[in-house]
Amino acid sequence: MSAREGRIEALLPSGSDWEREWRRAAEAQYDQHMGEIGRELDQDILIALVGDVNAGKSSTLNRIVGEPVAGVGAEPGETAIIKPYLFKDRIFFVDTPGLNDVRVENSQLTMDYYRKADIILFFLNAAGTVYSEAEKRSFEAIRDANANIVIVLNKIDAADEVERIVERVRMETGGRFEVVPVSSRTGENIDRLRASILELLRKKSKDLLFARNMKEKSAAANKWILGAAASAGAIGAAPIPGADIVPITAVQIGLLTRLAVLYGRPISKETARELVLATVVGNIGKSVFRQVVKLFPGAGSIAGASVAGAMTLALGYAVKYAYEHDMEISTATVTKLYGMFRKQQGSAGA
Repeated sequence: MSAREGRIEALLPSGSDWEREWRRAAEAQYDQHMGEIGRELDQDILIALVGDVNAGKSSTLNRIVGEPVAGVGAEPGETAIIKPYLFKDRIFFVDTPGLNDVRVENSQLTMDYYRKADIILFFLNAAGTVYSEAEKRSFEAIRDANANIVIVLNKIDAADEVERIVERVRMETGGRFEVVPVSSRTGENIDRLRASILELLRKKSKDLLFARNMKEKSAAANKWILGAAASAGAIGAAPIPGADIVPITAVQIGLLTRLAVLYGRPISKETARELVLATVVGNIGKSVFRQVVKLFPGAGSIAGASVAGAMTLALGYAVKYAYEHDMEISTATVTKLYGMFRKQQGSAGA
């Protein structure tokens, strides 16, 4: 063995002690993450929709979740009692017209829902009178009760100078609320709106519950995979092996468990543990490490960060691919897919 090969081998995780430590870490992290997921899924999500009947609330909501949602479409002047509608899995929607159209005797109840809402989607019609005086009064009252607002500028397919309208609405609402221009008819920018909703829910640890009930899951999965890879890369800046065992394992097990719940395909503790072991201390992990060390002769922190990030990214995409193609989640299957995604990464970086 050459001196260079010996140096590379010295940097690789090896030996039964490291494997035992990684197994313990993986099993402990699995229990911890599944406990956290259980608590997250045991919460309600309340999303309030505000806007007049011409704003396209129901059609936009149908686009967001990917299926028809009943219980929305409040008519101005006709809503006797504002009440939440259960969509599924503890997700509730409350549909209201503008506050000016809510009966006086129900206005306080309506405001209570706004205060309790996790997110308020405030709809404006880009093809109508955008941000009228009545809409302004409603917005300011709601804003003072709950600042978790996304302004949805719908029907941009029937409007001109959309960017100018967006800037005007942003300025007139104080400049601190996201304004998302969409078309519920064509689907334009629905992905962007969906991402904005998930980001607000993430801050409340409720994004997994919402994401698992959307027909379109890929974008949420991709975001989690990229985030996990970035986190693993930051941890891996410390030389491998060492004190990074537990935190890298935590990131990867966390990703695996969330993907499993997202796609409704439970993953056992044993399977999750073996996938992480195969990635980090198994042949696929060692193979990636050798490739990176060859690129960075000094090894050290750059190689460690690259290895951890690359392994986590490929692991995430491999498992996601398996779920979306109804494949078995096993070490053999994921290892094969992992190699495919690592090859793609290599080609992209060439």
